[in-house]
Amino acid sequence: MSKRYINRGAHVWLTIRHWQRQILFWTGAICIGVAAVQFARGSEAANSLFHRLLEYSPYLPLVITPAGLALVAWVTRRYFPGSQGSGIPQTIAALKMHDSDSRDTVLSLKLALAKIPLTLVGLMAGASVGREGPTVQIGASFMHYLGKLARFSKVELDRGLILAGGAAGVAAAFNTPLAGVVFAIEEMSRSFEEKTSGVVLTAVILAGVTSVAMLGNYTYFGYTSASLDIDNGWLAVLACGVMGGVMGGIFSRVLIASAKGLPGKFGTFIKQHPISFAAICGFTLAIIGLLSNSTTYGTGYQEAQRIISGTATLPDSYGILKMLASIISYISGIPGGIFAPSLAIGAGLGSNIASIFPATPGGAIILLGMVAYFSGVVQAPITAFVIVMEMTDNHEMVIPLMASAIIATVTSRMICHTPLYKTLADNFMLRSTAADLSPIQKPHEMPEAKHAKEANAQQQS
Repeated sequence: MSKRYINRGAHVWLTIRHWQRQILFWTGAICIGVAAVQFARGSEAANSLFHRLLEYSPYLPLVITPAGLALVAWVTRRYFPGSQGSGIPQTIAALKMHDSDSRDTVLSLKLALAKIPLTLVGLMAGASVGREGPTVQIGASFMHYLGKLARFSKVELDRGLILAGGAAGVAAAFNTPLAGVVFAIEEMSRSFEEKTSGVVLTAVILAGVTSVAMLGNYTYFGYTSASLDIDNGWLAVLACGVMGGVMGGIFSRVLIASAKGLPGKFGTFIKQHPISFAAICGFTLAIIGLLSNSTTYGTGYQEAQRIISGTATLPDSYGILKMLASIISYISGIPGGIFAPSLAIGAGLGSNIASIFPATPGGAIILLGMVAYFSGVVQAPITAFVIVMEMTDNHEMVIPLMASAIIATVTSRMICHTPLYKTLADNFMLRSTAADLSPIQKPHEMPEAKHAKEANAQQQS
């Protein structure tokens, strides 16, 4: 390494411009942590408000839920297109985009600020959605905005900021720093470049420290001492892996099919009357809620926590009904994630499997069900078992959780051949360059393709 290069590097570190950018970046990571904590508190308040309404009558959702989902769907489509759904596909799509205008259609301060209240209103209406996926888009939007504010010129550096913002969102939402890093590597970027590794780690640490400072050093689902001897519990591991993979694959395939557009008159009705369809979804959610004794509403966090602790009094059909409620909530077109609902579904399915193996610790099988179903949905096994391990502060289950996650991922890929988030991200990629996000343009009709064609024509002439 030359002396000139060393002097140049030292000079960069001593410039005011460099430290302005660093301070701006650190501030952004701390803001993500604060936003995640406040989002978590808001979600708990929204769930509590809805359940207080249920105390008056379990039939109130027949009116509240359709009206709430229709309102959120209308506001989303009218004023904040690009904020619907989880937010993780939008973030992955932004990582693949190479111009700022396209990224602004899926990541912006406007979308980040709207995502929180829209998701909270959905929860107050009884939708089966989570806040963790939206927190990823919020974190990525913050960092993308700061990158433009600080005038970061390199595309790679802007990409690193988006990746760091998304990872910080996961870390702060679950209070799982390791899971934030793993999620950034395995799911969002599918690679880990040396140029962005320090950026991601710094953002995760700062966001995580902020979350701990505000909420304390807690575990998402509390501590569980459940353990499983892999030599004697391999059959339960296999059962959970296969069941989670099958159900997770079906879940993903349904969401992908709905995103691409359903065929026939029903698909036409959804395109022409999206607000009415959202109201129908809300009414269907209310019916499912009645069948489940009002247990399928909201994030599913409390239900999953009770299942893990063994204090739940839920119907045996909870896992299936919660899965249907999550599908309907997602396809309604409102903002909201699938992380927390997926963990609750997995806990419900794990509880069902535990009844088949009475000699095996039930708590351990429930954890296997959670990681297996989550792996089946996202097809990211490392992220799945790391998240569950960190959320329950249980390191004795590493090998069984890992085995169940891998089995579930392989099984899911037999049913859903492409990962959920990647496929949904590709849809946003196609829509991002259109003036309206609702139509999907063909690749050769996109503005980038037209500009490239015109440039080639000018060069030839």
